[in-house]
Amino acid sequence: MSSLAPERPRRTALLRRWPTVLALAPVVATLGGGADGQVAPLAQVLVLLSLLYLVVAKLRRREASWPVLAALLILYVVLLALDVVPPAAVFAGVALAVLVWGAVDGDLRRSPALRAQAFGVIGFGALALAGLLVAPGLGRYLVAAGWFLHGVWDFVHLRKDAVVSRSYAEWCGVVDILIATQLVFLL
Repeated sequence: MSSLAPERPRRTALLRRWPTVLALAPVVATLGGGADGQVAPLAQVLVLLSLLYLVVAKLRRREASWPVLAALLILYVVLLALDVVPPAAVFAGVALAVLVWGAVDGDLRRSPALRAQAFGVIGFGALALAGLLVAPGLGRYLVAAGWFLHGVWDFVHLRKDAVVSRSYAEWCGVVDILIATQLVFLL
């Protein structure tokens, strides 16, 4: 019986860290692609992740983090399948609509969290766009910088316990740092 005692705390710790474990799946899924084939999709997903923060901040519903992620991922897959307009362009349009909505109803002026997310979506969007417009070698590093900085963004939100759910912030932070590392060292 005493030999099982150390096992229980390990299992409990692993269960508490489920977002970190779950974060390994999307990172493993992106392994093996060439740099040219990975940068554009990863730039577009970077815009998606920053849009999520903006939408959740506007809704003021942290519990919406995972459902909003699911909705945005479904939209991303549908847009890729239709191949009519780049997903990042649609995400930028949605971000603009949320910002206009926040400006019209005064929430952008009243809410420091929404203002911070507005700056975030603009900054991460600019890095993603720049990464798509410059030479592929440089673009890869700009997109990697965006993913790394978004990981820092996630961990700041996790530490502050703000805007998104803690589980989402942890998951996203781990994904972001690992994707940035992959872009720099493995592609």
